[in-house]
Amino acid sequence: MEEFQCCNMSVPKISKIAGGILTAWGVVAYLLTMTSITAMIPAFMGAPILLMGFLAEKNPEKRKLFMHISVTFGLLAALGGLRILTMLNDPYDLAFASHAVLLLVGGVYTFICVKSFIHVRKQQDAE
Repeated sequence: MEEFQCCNMSVPKISKIAGGILTAWGVVAYLLTMTSITAMIPAFMGAPILLMGFLAEKNPEKRKLFMHISVTFGLLAALGGLRILTMLNDPYDLAFASHAVLLLVGGVYTFICVKSFIHVRKQQDAE
């Protein structure tokens, strides 16, 4: 079965990149503000995606499970990022940027995962 690739990368590798971006953003946002644990929300979404990416590479027999768990966190990140729509009249600050990162990274990651799931399903149906 041909593996789905996006930008010459496997979905577990993309998971590690997306999870790493969200995790790093959350940690940096918290360290810059030190006012609220909510600044870590991107990290709370990114860490499981990052972990599932590693687990999917190490345990190919459970890859489907790990990728479905991972895309759930990606979708939650994107949905959480939608709060940016209520912030458009506020001054752009770190919270606005964090929601933009959640929406962008979570949305693109979820899209890629769904495309990979469709790819796998089509291959299974063709066999």
